[in-house]
Amino acid sequence: MTDPETVPLEHVQSRILVLREQRVVLDRDLAALYGVPTFRLNETVKRNADRFPADFRFQLTAEESGRLTSQSAISKPGRGGRRTLPWAFTEHGALMAATILNSPRAVQMSVVIVRA
Repeated sequence: MTDPETVPLEHVQSRILVLREQRVVLDRDLAALYGVPTFRLNETVKRNADRFPADFRFQLTAEESGRLTSQSAISKPGRGGRRTLPWAFTEHGALMAATILNSPRAVQMSVVIVRA
């Protein structure tokens, strides 16, 4: 794993999308930045759902996910890809995820994400 201090700001900025007029990071990208598997991030968030109001994260619709798939932002179904719709985390949601993951890398990367 790379040191959060050495992650180029452009690398983080390239993972930020605009969906529903909000700047968000998809769960798979946030998990990669925090150094955990996507399923572990989503599992931890689900266990702490009360910490994630609607303005912290939302699940993409099939249409939104389809648009991202067609733009190669996520893998196509049937090719080892996802079986569920992705979650999008706002800046506040990304910070909250770092606190519940409780790892030094997640805390350090949350600072990089806010700066991006």
